[in-house]
Amino acid sequence: MSNGGDCRYVIHQNAYIKLVLHALNHKTSAVNGVLLGRLSGEVVEITESVPLFHSSQIGLLPPLEIALITIEEYYSSQGLSIVGYFHANERFDDLELGSVARNIADHIHRYFPQSAVLLLDNRKLGALRNKKDAAPIMQLYTRDSSKSWKQVESTGTSRLTTKEPSANIVLLDFISSNKWSDIVDFDDHLDDISKDWLNSGLFK
Repeated sequence: MSNGGDCRYVIHQNAYIKLVLHALNHKTSAVNGVLLGRLSGEVVEITESVPLFHSSQIGLLPPLEIALITIEEYYSSQGLSIVGYFHANERFDDLELGSVARNIADHIHRYFPQSAVLLLDNRKLGALRNKKDAAPIMQLYTRDSSKSWKQVESTGTSRLTTKEPSANIVLLDFISSNKWSDIVDFDDHLDDISKDWLNSGLFK
């Protein structure tokens, strides 16, 4: 299999929640992150995520490369690789995968051809309190044979699912307790290296 055209993607609850909280912590700016996991047959299992940037550095290559190398070194000892990219746009009504996100996704795709892009869907996030839906509040993009990133439409069996069906319920609990304010991203870590980009205490 040469690309992610036929893969299914399963994201673990903590990895999923961490990405959404990161976006909520920086509501007035675009944010991004990386997905970590492994390929098992035709399923990419996303077991971890790392929030990256929330500032003007989001599209700059030097800080991105520092972050990717550091993250890869840390997680490779656990048998995990970078398997995808997460992006949340600055504007609430912006549901397009922009050029910065596509360029970073292309970079990751070179190393993991089955990689995916998850784009936060703010409409689904906003509706979550009223609509008890187990589906992830993210759009899935994969790279097709023409080397462009295309949104995967949900038809019948979704190709993106959360491992734990209750992930959105737990997410709402975290949101209501303002847990998003505890998130540390790589931006924060580069400003102050004492800040833990692994967010080790977030789920304790």
